Amino acid sequence: MAAEYPEFWLQLPNGGPRARGLQTDEFGTNGSRKFIVGPGQPVRARVVPSFRKSAAYRLREELVVQGRIRQSATRPDWLETTETITFNSSSEAASVLAGCALNGWRSWRSADERPLRDFMSEVWPGPNRSWLVRGSNVTGLDLVQRLWLPEGRVTLPASRLRQGVRQGTSKDELRTLVQEDYESTTTYSQKQQLAEELHAFLSRMKPGDTVCTISGGHLYKGEITGEAQQTESEDGRSNLRRPVEWQPTRFPYDDLPEELQQKLSIQHDVIDLSSVQALIEGLGRSDEELAEEAEAIARDPSGEIPALVARREPELPDPTEELASELLVHDTEWLREVRDLLADERQLVLYGPPGTGKTYLALKLAEFLGGGPEQVKLVQFHPSYAYEDFVEGFRPKEDPNTKEVAFRMNAGPLRELADLAGREGNRHIPHFLIIDEINRANLAKVFGELYFLLEYRNKSVQLPYSGDDFALPPNLYVIGTMNTADRSIALVDAAMRRRFAFVELSPRTEPTSGLLRRWLAREGKDAEPADLLDVLNSRIDDADFRIGPSYLMKKGVYREGGLERTWRTKILPLLEEHHYGEGIDIEKRYGLAALRESLG
Repeated sequence: MAAEYPEFWLQLPNGGPRARGLQTDEFGTNGSRKFIVGPGQPVRARVVPSFRKSAAYRLREELVVQGRIRQSATRPDWLETTETITFNSSSEAASVLAGCALNGWRSWRSADERPLRDFMSEVWPGPNRSWLVRGSNVTGLDLVQRLWLPEGRVTLPASRLRQGVRQGTSKDELRTLVQEDYESTTTYSQKQQLAEELHAFLSRMKPGDTVCTISGGHLYKGEITGEAQQTESEDGRSNLRRPVEWQPTRFPYDDLPEELQQKLSIQHDVIDLSSVQALIEGLGRSDEELAEEAEAIARDPSGEIPALVARREPELPDPTEELASELLVHDTEWLREVRDLLADERQLVLYGPPGTGKTYLALKLAEFLGGGPEQVKLVQFHPSYAYEDFVEGFRPKEDPNTKEVAFRMNAGPLRELADLAGREGNRHIPHFLIIDEINRANLAKVFGELYFLLEYRNKSVQLPYSGDDFALPPNLYVIGTMNTADRSIALVDAAMRRRFAFVELSPRTEPTSGLLRRWLAREGKDAEPADLLDVLNSRIDDADFRIGPSYLMKKGVYREGGLERTWRTKILPLLEEHHYGEGIDIEKRYGLAALRESLG
């Protein structure tokens, strides 16, 4: 009876008055508990645009036509109820009074500001969550269109599960029941997954939670408004159900935020979507509507609205003249093009001969675009580098207490950075993974199934070691460096070239060709080293083996005898290796004396 509950109050948006209501134990037609609002309660006159598509709006209009809601005689610019109105659920009541979609289990509050959900004894504690339940292909039937939307329900097939299983059943008990009831019909892993899904549906979901489903290339969204029930149904296809108030608006799957698509691509029948709950709450609502709804549920005005925060896209700042000057790049437009490639592709490789500043440029650019070194991680590939080093795998570790060594799951740098970038509050901040010498490892072996994720960022995959569902966050960017003298870019497989944008850093083109000359001018030094380098590279036919300027951009080069020492110990050995077996006199062709003579 309603007397078992205290009075509940609803704060109306825009600093409006509070309305009063009562919770009942009487069930409506679809299993929701009815909610009562008495006469003289305030109703906001204006409604938000998206609310006009809802069933609650149509009910509100009917109540106005019937005279049960009319202009208030005591509150200018407000409406009020003229008699007692029994609503099908607390959410329907809150939405009609506020003129926008509200979750009644959160927005109706007692005098001491406790939400309605705290008073429902059968509901598990904790915040409301969001869920995906699949129903578009249950033994060949689209239950979403056939049953869920028309009748206001969500169901889960459990045809072999014994009768009498109650809401709130523990996971261990469900595992035992599934093991017994499905003993010879499913595999071990299928039983484990079924127990997880049954536990989520029966014991973790609760009224006030958001539920989503997919049908016909669209996402449908609703609110769970009642407890789980076990019933007999046609052919035993769906005998677990919950009442749901489905929103009339559907959302094209291809237009959904990328992070939401990643979660929806997980191949299970029931999926916890709470990590992207803010994105779901914002679907179909403007920033202004979200702000009004936040005010209606008495959210802390000093805090940010999660749905608005979740909408922030990661933005790469515009390169500045100061950055171009620091990097000695000839033109900020070149940096802007690299920034745009990263924004579009999210994976980029800087390639060129040794000494062209690839790693330095990658690090400095990533620190600028990410807002600091905290958002940048560097790894270096080598021939023995493996998937277990990069993503995750079992590695021997010593227990600090027992000093015993055992194999334990270890997250690699990619997994660590992806987890950091995907944390709530970090999702709009760009994070960068720098892979130095990316072509020195067996890329197919190192990347594994991540090759797929690099191309399809809106998908997720199941990792083979941990079994976790994994996706690359939208704010994770990858910059690789590739030394073309070590292995030609032509040897990189087509799969990688399709997934990365390639930017050349070559002594024959800017920004590398004039880099040394600009550095010498900034340091106030003679331009002879730049002239010598230009002559040297003009004598090297293979562009992949031309010498970059960074060898000559060190203070030691300009001490007495430093240029000759650097030429003899750094540059000439590279060219000897390049011409190995050709019988060429390296000193006579590339030595300082020969180059200076040609300049003279």
